[in-house]
Amino acid sequence: MQATAYTYDPETRSGSVLLDDGTPVEFGTDAFDAGGLRLLRPGQRVRIEAEPGTSGAGLRITLVTLQTF
Repeated sequence: MQATAYTYDPETRSGSVLLDDGTPVEFGTDAFDAGGLRLLRPGQRVRIEAEPGTSGAGLRITLVTLQTF
């Protein structure tokens, strides 16, 4: 699935992305570290992997990496 980086905190290595429909979804340190990235800038196009969230939380992102063509 593709998304756009929305926020990123380099201290916690967590942030959020915007899905193509404009829905914001947060990601944690584990998802960021799984992608092997060192930095993420708002506006970058990313590829994410997600699974259903718990307690009706929508999606839980498990991987964030750069979109490559």
